[in-house]
Amino acid sequence: MTSEISEYLYSMAESNFEKLKKFIVEQAGVFENDVTPNTRLYDDLGKYGDDAVELLVNYGKTFNVDVSKFMAADYFKGEGDINPVDALTKIFTGKISTSGLKVLTVGDLEKGILARRLDDEVING
Repeated sequence: MTSEISEYLYSMAESNFEKLKKFIVEQAGVFENDVTPNTRLYDDLGKYGDDAVELLVNYGKTFNVDVSKFMAADYFKGEGDINPVDALTKIFTGKISTSGLKVLTVGDLEKGILARRLDDEVING
């Protein structure tokens, strides 16, 4: 691959990340410095339940990404799935237990933009 093509692809990826970062800041109500490719939507941004699904639907529409095969229940607890211990933990630490859940990062969402779909194959590939 020539260096011109490599630079072009890097430029495109950087552009996608910057757009995605702005989207996450707006959707999640967080600061720009809090969003990196390694930022976890559930653990770091506290997205779960209806908020997580809404963010993913808006992500799909905004970036023209097919999210129809994304299994949100594997990555996020539902609103009713949070037990009293999780609720207290969230109050004191701002985080909810993620045991048994897969991790979804902003970098994974960026992969989805490039692949035009978000599913386990894209995330793990």
